[in-house]
Amino acid sequence: MVLVLLETYELRVSQETVRRGLHKEQIGWRRPRPIVGSRDPQREEKLQALRQLLATLPANEIAVFQDEVDINTNPKIGAMWMRRGQQAAVVTPGTNEKRYLAGSLNWRTGALLLTQGLPKEGRTAALFIRHLEDGRRRLLRYRKIHVICDNARSHKCHAVQKYLKRWGHRVVLHYLPTAAPDTNPIERIWWHLHEEITRCHRCQSMEELVDLVLAWLQKRTSFVVEDKVYALPQAA
Repeated sequence: MVLVLLETYELRVSQETVRRGLHKEQIGWRRPRPIVGSRDPQREEKLQALRQLLATLPANEIAVFQDEVDINTNPKIGAMWMRRGQQAAVVTPGTNEKRYLAGSLNWRTGALLLTQGLPKEGRTAALFIRHLEDGRRRLLRYRKIHVICDNARSHKCHAVQKYLKRWGHRVVLHYLPTAAPDTNPIERIWWHLHEEITRCHRCQSMEELVDLVLAWLQKRTSFVVEDKVYALPQAA
């Protein structure tokens, strides 16, 4: 950065000056998270429709942001504390087992509704429908539940359409722009879950890992809902 400032602005500063400046602006050296760039030509149009929905949501209706997350017995390796000059080792079970959880984040309260996937059940329509049914039964106080989700095939298939044909008067699906995980606030919760629980975990069984994940999720009565994408501009 010292060289960039010199070459671009002909500004001579020391490394320590740069360090203090970054520290003052609360900028730290961290690993970025990868996201898929959106290729949806209707991105802004779809987001504007969702912003309008959330801004005009009646008190007797609720909106939730929905998504699935996978957890694996073979941990993803990430940064961790270790002694200088010594590289820590993470023992893995070897044969990977995967389990999915379906979640919905309450737009107003930050409460998280969870549905566990079954063993060897992938990101299926059956899991999605069970999750919609959990929401329908647990959110009885609301006349209508608006479920904002991505464009996964399991969210649009015939089985889902059949479910909506029966319960569409209470459960309404709204689809995010394609390939745009940055527009779903629940993704941030999954990111924290992986960073704090599943990365470099030492669980030897899926049951142990699921218990650890559920304990972390359930001890929080609510999560912060990041609304930068959907906050409407303030009137002048």
